[in-house]
Amino acid sequence: MKGIIWGVFGFVLLISLVFMISNVSADACTLSTKLINQDPYPAIPGEEVKVVFQVDGAGNPECGQITFEVIEKFPFSLVPGQGGTITAQGGQVKDFKSFLLVPFKLIINQDALEGEDALEVRFASAQGVRTGSYTIKEFNITVKDLKTDFEVSIKDYDKSTQTLTFEILNTGKNDIGALTVEILKQENIDVKGSNRNIIGSLDSNEDTTFSFEAVPKNGEINLVLLYTDDINERRQLEKGVTYDSSYFTGRVKDQNGAGTKTYVIILVVIALVVWYFWRRNKKKKERMKHRHHHSN
Repeated sequence: MKGIIWGVFGFVLLISLVFMISNVSADACTLSTKLINQDPYPAIPGEEVKVVFQVDGAGNPECGQITFEVIEKFPFSLVPGQGGTITAQGGQVKDFKSFLLVPFKLIINQDALEGEDALEVRFASAQGVRTGSYTIKEFNITVKDLKTDFEVSIKDYDKSTQTLTFEILNTGKNDIGALTVEILKQENIDVKGSNRNIIGSLDSNEDTTFSFEAVPKNGEINLVLLYTDDINERRQLEKGVTYDSSYFTGRVKDQNGAGTKTYVIILVVIALVVWYFWRRNKKKKERMKHRHHHSN
């Protein structure tokens, strides 16, 4: 009887020791994480952002296989082809460091609101994965829409000088710098000289004009706009502008201009005629005076 009791006691003691050792091993693996980088900062709706997390405690081999996951939730989604889970073996961290670096590339939804948006992650050791004991944390990703938009129109065309003048308005809420306009080769416009016009900075709701020497045809003219945003990122977009020659012919100022030129020409002709007869008459008088002097 005593043998049975001691046998049961020994079995219970063994199970307890195994459980205690297991707990000690599990407790020996303590993981924590922090967000150490966001690029670009701030993130921009509709574009990618790279985030890097640091998992501390990953240098401990007691952790077994460490699992780190990003939870896809608006406004964040994973870049196509990239998995949302990264695994690494505890104690096998590169360069003998005690932490693990975990990078992800995410896409910010086009409809994301500006401000701080929570990105949720979860991580666990091998023991935590087996028991479903994940640690869940949220990190704020700063989002701001740095892009802008423009309204472009044709303000004037002077056929005599082949000067095509555009007007541009920054309709966005962000100031921009180094605004440049290019007209690439196309059917509806023949640019004479440089096809690139550097405008410079243009604040929100500010407008300006720029000109090209060109011969336009009726139809759409495509412009390429390049500008620099607040984080020094160079951006590009295209705008189409319709040219209609009927708006720039038969204008009063053109008629006045033609009339003025005609008057100038007439006055020059009259002046030349008057000068010619005055000169002729003067020479005639000088000859008569000279003859009269010799006759005396």
